[in-house]
Amino acid sequence: MRYPAYRAFWLGSVASISGFQILRFGQFWLIYEITGSPLSLGYIGLANGIPAIILNLAGGVAADKVDQRRLIVVTQLVIAALAFLLATITLIGSVEVWHLIAIALLSGAVEAFDQPARRSIFPHLVERKDMMSAVAMNSSIWPGTRIAAPAVAGFIIAQADTATSFYVAGAGFVAMAVVLYALRIPPIRRSTGRNAASDIKEGLQFIRGNSSFMFLMGLTFFHSFFGTTYIMLMPIFAVDVLEVGADGQGLLLGVGAVGSLVTALWLASRPGDAPRAWLIMVGCVMSGVSLAAFALTSEYVGSFALAMVLMVVLGVFTTGFTTSTQTSLQMMVPDEFRGRVMGFYGMTFNIRPLGAVQASALASIGVLGAPFALAIGGAAVVGYTVVSAAFKRDLGSLDGAGVQGVVSASAAGTPEGAPSESRPA
Repeated sequence: MRYPAYRAFWLGSVASISGFQILRFGQFWLIYEITGSPLSLGYIGLANGIPAIILNLAGGVAADKVDQRRLIVVTQLVIAALAFLLATITLIGSVEVWHLIAIALLSGAVEAFDQPARRSIFPHLVERKDMMSAVAMNSSIWPGTRIAAPAVAGFIIAQADTATSFYVAGAGFVAMAVVLYALRIPPIRRSTGRNAASDIKEGLQFIRGNSSFMFLMGLTFFHSFFGTTYIMLMPIFAVDVLEVGADGQGLLLGVGAVGSLVTALWLASRPGDAPRAWLIMVGCVMSGVSLAAFALTSEYVGSFALAMVLMVVLGVFTTGFTTSTQTSLQMMVPDEFRGRVMGFYGMTFNIRPLGAVQASALASIGVLGAPFALAIGGAAVVGYTVVSAAFKRDLGSLDGAGVQGVVSASAAGTPEGAPSESRPA
């Protein structure tokens, strides 16, 4: 936070991601209010998630080809316009289910271009030695806003109406656009590919040709597909397994977010030479173990207190894994491939909606149920991590040896209080 440019980016991201959380809360609230069907909640998640999965590679190409700062300004203004449109049709009483699904679909498509650009731009705002701190501070935004933003959204809806919450969400996106418009970033080396298809092919070949990238992408895919499905299935645990109701569900997810936030802030304070390889391996294995333990102890022990403890543990190890993984990717990737690598990473990270579908299908099998569906997912994460690590001889490479393309201190800008000779020209 000593870097003025990064500090502005981080504060703008807080406003934008808070807007996203408020928008999603309002969409879930409104579609359930209209339909009264729990199944309709899944429509919003799928409509938002599928375009993000399909278009992330195209978004990565765009991030490598164009000015990322301008790209983020455009995407944030488009999402703001969608939020304001939804707010207006809700205010005049014309909103229908298809409006909510269509806007979730469109916003998901826009986010597929926004996220790779965000992940590509912030490494140029800090020095290399502070990369893990920057990634960790970015990671802290999601659990932090997941704790506060839904409460704000609920208060707005209770005191005013759902339309007002959508207007507030749109204002958050506009704030991020204003911050990025004012940000000044040194020139960045860009892709020189002839067309989008060749750029995507080149990016995939680059990833496939680097065993460390393939290893990290595989871990991220398995963790996202099998290890994050508890969010979708939590109502079953709250109502049918632990019998603690909606308030208990909120507490379970809330303490998990607290664990994530504390871990992200702790990692942000660590030195840049932290052993990321071990943080990645231990984080991924223990998140799988924690997930399986939460599922099985909830079923056979039935202790709400134990479930809360395990949710905190799950949040701690999940954030340790995801933060360390993204830091290693950022440290190793050259600038001209950064957008495409981050786009592919986003595609594996955003596979969660499809993972929720497979978990729901397993949970619907009478012999298994939700606890065993989650336990199987946790076991899959542990099994894949252990087996893939056994074939990965150079785990030390995950610490970022042989870094290419990360800007120097003089290009990143000067932290407040830094020596004058480190200032950019």
